[in-house]
Amino acid sequence: MKIAVVGSGGREHALVKKLAQSPLCGEIIVLPGNAGMVGDALIAPMNAKATDLEAIVAYCKQAGVQYVVVAPDDPLALGMVDALAAEGIPAFGPNKAAARIEASKVFSKNLMQKYNIPTAAYQSFTSYAEAKAYVQRHTTYPLVVKADGLALGKGVIICQDEKEALAAVQSMLQDGAFGAAGNSVVIEEFLTGPEVSVLAFCDGETLVPMVSSMDHKRVNDDDEGPNTGGMGAVAPNPFYTPQMAAQCMEEIFMPTVKAMQAEGCPFKGCLYFGLMLTPAGPKVIEYNCRFGDPETQVVLPLLQSDLLAVMMACTDETLTPEMVEFSSGAAACVVLASGGYPGPYQTGYPITGLEATEVVADNVNVYFAGVAAGENGELVTGGGRVLGVSATGSTLRGALTAAYLAAGQIKFAGKHTRMDIGRRALQKIEK
Repeated sequence: MKIAVVGSGGREHALVKKLAQSPLCGEIIVLPGNAGMVGDALIAPMNAKATDLEAIVAYCKQAGVQYVVVAPDDPLALGMVDALAAEGIPAFGPNKAAARIEASKVFSKNLMQKYNIPTAAYQSFTSYAEAKAYVQRHTTYPLVVKADGLALGKGVIICQDEKEALAAVQSMLQDGAFGAAGNSVVIEEFLTGPEVSVLAFCDGETLVPMVSSMDHKRVNDDDEGPNTGGMGAVAPNPFYTPQMAAQCMEEIFMPTVKAMQAEGCPFKGCLYFGLMLTPAGPKVIEYNCRFGDPETQVVLPLLQSDLLAVMMACTDETLTPEMVEFSSGAAACVVLASGGYPGPYQTGYPITGLEATEVVADNVNVYFAGVAAGENGELVTGGGRVLGVSATGSTLRGALTAAYLAAGQIKFAGKHTRMDIGRRALQKIEK
């Protein structure tokens, strides 16, 4: 079966590597992909972004693609699954109506309120004057201000006082800092507790959670510095106990599936739950309508099932819990980023030492994200998050040791890596 994967980052590379293990999988094409994926997939010979629905659908039709995995949020929100279906090409991912669960924070917060799904208290605004007045009446901080739409993971601002909250509201509603994504804002209470990411396969009615994970958003050690797209992850998340999993299934996961059905937009694909385990119980921080990045790079290496078969079951509405199995071990991912990220950074630096990672251990995967081909065909840096180095092990400490050992072999100018990925998880496990 000829498969296409839409996207170009580390998440997509992880999907490609796992899909390739399926006996159902033949040729894999990546659109647009990146230079580091060349050994694992065909990079589509087209100069189109993942959001170019017309060009990608036309290419898939012309190339005889039989199944498409749409990985990033933007093309899902634009309706790529709908456009492919109109041409008779099945795809993994929600349609445009269901993708609103991520594409519009106002939609998702209203959904949770309507169907009594635990989340932070909130108000939404389109008027700057009304939002400003609400902030000025507020007395409890921190306060969270979120752009309604997709903003590359940067549309959430945690405000420590009224001055910061007013500045955040002004930047979105008046200054257009996030474009149309900030035409509406959500202002919500700040929740505390361990954070957990749970990705789940869903066919519109049946939901099967994957192994839990822990993301590390801040750019520097000790969770300092600005938020990024993610500097590393570990799985499973030790704060997410079997009892907590059962509670989330009953109070959050299945109510969300049923809510989407009731709203006339059943969700099919990967439904991502960003959770906060608060003193009052688990609450939803955010939904995503796709695999997380870098959570995918630790979840998929632990998946023992046939990923392509599971995805097709989601599309065909034939998913069962028995189809999804994970190993009992652990996984860790360390992100190698460009110096300066998430702010301005330079690209084009040669990447060396990749061959050394191959002899560290057979449980290591290097996922290419922000890379490009240099003038002589060598790999050079081409983005903020350059590589994700993942490893599995029977224990989390073993997985982390292998990931950091392999990551240390890779060199490029300005390389920045957090050195404390998994520290909180280990403290929980080993205390």
